[in-house]
Amino acid sequence: MRWDPAKYAAFSDHRSRPFFDLVGRIEHPAPRRVIDLGCGPGELSVVLARRWPEAEVLGIDSSPEMIERAHSLEDTPANLFFALGDVRDWMPEAATDVVVSNAVLQWVPGHQALLRRWAVALEDRAWLAFQVPGNFSAPSHVLMRGLAESERWNDQLGSVLRHDDAVSSPEDYHRLLCGAGLETEVWETTYQHRLTGADPVLEWVRGTGLRPVLAALPAADAAEFERTYARMLAEAYPPEADSGTLFAFRRIFAVGTTPTAGSSPAA
Repeated sequence: MRWDPAKYAAFSDHRSRPFFDLVGRIEHPAPRRVIDLGCGPGELSVVLARRWPEAEVLGIDSSPEMIERAHSLEDTPANLFFALGDVRDWMPEAATDVVVSNAVLQWVPGHQALLRRWAVALEDRAWLAFQVPGNFSAPSHVLMRGLAESERWNDQLGSVLRHDDAVSSPEDYHRLLCGAGLETEVWETTYQHRLTGADPVLEWVRGTGLRPVLAALPAADAAEFERTYARMLAEAYPPEADSGTLFAFRRIFAVGTTPTAGSSPAA
């Protein structure tokens, strides 16, 4: 599946808010090595490099288009590097003190096992922080799945979209990280984004959740699917009196810290 960095960045202010809420809970004073798993176009990796200028910061993404965009950023800190890679193959190296994964793991089937392996492999007092969308029951996704599974589209799209197993509950993430020995904090937030422009919710999902559908369909079929889906979204998300459209987006956050040797993790 190809990613479009420009389309993804269309709502960069809204998309970046969960990242700042996540990394704001990381309290490591001086990490040696910071990993940004699923770094996308790289702008938020820059934030990490500037926060910890003495650390080596590495952004990893599986999309060649995203890594190409990241390498084209201007005035990046000297301690920041980017590499093409798959999070499913990644494991912490020595001196990895902070691992951040922002809105990536929902794309990785079985990512819970990855989290457990990473947690166990991290050294003392390392931090593991991630956030995933928790909006798979929102109208935007329910309507998309229902249309994809309809008689018109089921043959082409019936098995394309994941939903029930895309992410775990906050409680299950808490149990997973605690079970791996981490001092754990898990929370959720529902952001009320005010979107503007024509078909704003469609424009939002074009950059993320709709991409598997678009990748699976020829251009003419993709356009037909989008037209029908846009009409459904317009009914589900009518404009407010000020011409903006409210788009509720639930996110799930988790931060875990490995305890020092000989100590017991907090429950």
